[in-house]
Amino acid sequence: MTDDFGDLRARWTQTLLAARHGAGGPDPLPYADNLLARWSEPQRRYHTVDHLTAVLNHIDVLEEHATDPELVRLAAWFHDAVYFPDRSENEERSAHLAERALAEAGMTPAATAEVARLVRLTVTHAPEADDLNGQVLCDADLAILAASPQPYAAYTAAVREEYAFVPDDAFREGRAAVLRQLLGLPRLFRTPHGEREWESRARHNLATELKLLV
Repeated sequence: MTDDFGDLRARWTQTLLAARHGAGGPDPLPYADNLLARWSEPQRRYHTVDHLTAVLNHIDVLEEHATDPELVRLAAWFHDAVYFPDRSENEERSAHLAERALAEAGMTPAATAEVARLVRLTVTHAPEADDLNGQVLCDADLAILAASPQPYAAYTAAVREEYAFVPDDAFREGRAAVLRQLLGLPRLFRTPHGEREWESRARHNLATELKLLV
């Protein structure tokens, strides 16, 4: 792994050591390198190291709302660690990876289980009202929906590239269904910050994209 990912490797190390609460364990860096290699796979266009970095940055903004922000950060690292656009079990396989890797890396069973639970939550992005960790992870993952026009356009273009194997008509139909489902939710964001700062802009972006598709 090159030094191009030096900042992310440092962030991983800091997070894992903090989450272990001083307990011993193996060197964190090989785990960082394995995850970064996964996030750099060639089939990815949106779910890349840039997306991982953005989610981690959004968690930094939202961390005061989390019960255990270090576990939320670990979940961010794993939430798309397994990603193939033509498969539906990515989140489950990512959760299994977290369970194996974090147990080996010195995390307690309870902490490992919480990270895996959070990874699985990204299937629905529907945390319960008392699930503060889940709210922070889901809001951070969906924050791209509230981006300004140019980054939002880049996001939608990257998603289309990831699904290049899907014909245009089928992609438009499927994407429109996703947008309608999101717009039909009573709330896209669950943290106070997300609801206040991101909700309105995200709904505008989704509605605009939908109009362009249909």
